[in-house]
Amino acid sequence: MKKTTRFKQLLTSPTLEFLCEAHNGLSAKIAEEAGFPGIWASGLSISAQLGVRDSNEASWTQVLEVLEFMSDATTVPILLDGDTGYGNFNNMRRLVRKLEQRGIAAVCIEDKLFPKTNSFVHGTAQPLADMEEFCGKIKAGKDAQTDPDFCIIARVEAFIAGWGLKEALRRAEAYRRAGADGILIHSALSVPDEVLAFKKEWGDRLPVVIVPTKYYTTPTEVFRQAGFSIVIWANHLLRSALAAMQKTAATLYREQNLLSIEDKIAPVSEVFRLQGQEELDRAEQLYLPASGRKVEAVVLAAARGTELGDLTGEKPKAMVEVGGQPILSHIVDAYNGAGIKEITVVRGYRKEKVDLPNLKMVDNDAYAETGELWSLKLALDSLRTLDSGRAKVSKSIAEKDLIVSYGDVLFRKYILQILLDSDAEYTIVVDVNWQESRNRGRFADYVECSEPFSRLSLGKPVQLVRMASNLPPEEIHGEWMGFLRVRGSKVHEFHTRLDRLVCEERGRQLRMHDLLNRLVADGTEVRVLYTTGNWMDIDSVEDLVLAAQFV
Repeated sequence: MKKTTRFKQLLTSPTLEFLCEAHNGLSAKIAEEAGFPGIWASGLSISAQLGVRDSNEASWTQVLEVLEFMSDATTVPILLDGDTGYGNFNNMRRLVRKLEQRGIAAVCIEDKLFPKTNSFVHGTAQPLADMEEFCGKIKAGKDAQTDPDFCIIARVEAFIAGWGLKEALRRAEAYRRAGADGILIHSALSVPDEVLAFKKEWGDRLPVVIVPTKYYTTPTEVFRQAGFSIVIWANHLLRSALAAMQKTAATLYREQNLLSIEDKIAPVSEVFRLQGQEELDRAEQLYLPASGRKVEAVVLAAARGTELGDLTGEKPKAMVEVGGQPILSHIVDAYNGAGIKEITVVRGYRKEKVDLPNLKMVDNDAYAETGELWSLKLALDSLRTLDSGRAKVSKSIAEKDLIVSYGDVLFRKYILQILLDSDAEYTIVVDVNWQESRNRGRFADYVECSEPFSRLSLGKPVQLVRMASNLPPEEIHGEWMGFLRVRGSKVHEFHTRLDRLVCEERGRQLRMHDLLNRLVADGTEVRVLYTTGNWMDIDSVEDLVLAAQFV
């Protein structure tokens, strides 16, 4: 169905309908996804997002450009707040033709003088347009339209200008006779008395649209019982975005980092989704050679976690609940939030309890006698294929980066994002606030690096020197957070070196820090990314209490 036809159905619907304000393609798509059957392209909001006043400071061609993006981004009809029609009858004719070309379903024009002033700015001092001249503008617009379902809504500003009910009715009737498809009756009062009085006297001669910005406390049922056609929420997406942006900007200026806001704002992936990135990805598969880096994650979660006592009597630590969800579920959510969907979990103790959906499962049945490296080997082995009786790395894993993490570490998704941004072949993340772990006396993998954070030169890469749980305090530069990222080009080599290491004496009992130390000893550079907090290693019941606050 055409957008114009759909809008006309909304206008003449026997039930009360609702339009939501939008001011660009993104907000229009958000309004449609929320469920609104139509959109109000607000003049106030469009001018505000352009940084100018609602006084026709944005030209009508600039407004048209915004509308084109809004129309392209949505499938629901759009009603333009067309101010006064941007000039006389001739401007109105051209406006209607251009709106139809861009798929705009309707336009609302108000009976004030060009250039207009917002109705809530010195309203009673604003002069109204000559009624006959305005009727001519409506007739010109109707004559110019080529789509019979295109609608022109006449906005009556008599109440705003202080002229009263009689003048409002007189003008509305003249506009009806001129060919208007509906009447928008506007009021600046904090109560709906004026619009209700108008509707009672007006009856059903034409559909009546209202904008309850000022009389917002009125129950919607009052509008429904009065028989109004459409209610417009006229500027609320802009105002809510404004409040959020002001708060975020102030926080950024005050704190000079992103740590306190990153998890309170929409992820970049949500921006991509609203932009239609998935459709572009599908198109690229059709029209472009295959490209793009993929990531495979391995979560080591085979251990019981005896330090949690009875809590892990019937399930492994990774499935202990924090904030109503298993620890592993929070980990998977963080990976998914960073766009990583291919996740392999190594399970062992009470493996049948690790049953979250959309995960690859690898079992380490020897979890009690083996260390983390054996679990990692099993995971990487599972990603191999056999060819002519000879093991080789499959194309699917060879092209993917690898991230390894633990099943008892909660973290903010930005940690994954900085890992993915690294151009190094091997990368780990190190928390410079290592003293907290040492003061609490819990096990930690401490690191010595080529440069401490305090002496770090801007842009200078930092490399791992060694990692151990018993480093002297004067040699500790941070605590390893349990994340290792291997570039796709090095995954095959990494797998081979891991195989050799676990085959050595006691190799099946080795831990991740043993592997990292071996890489460094063999001359491999392991890049260190310093950060501060925003993760939790759950080693005790006390940690679980803190974790509930963390999530």
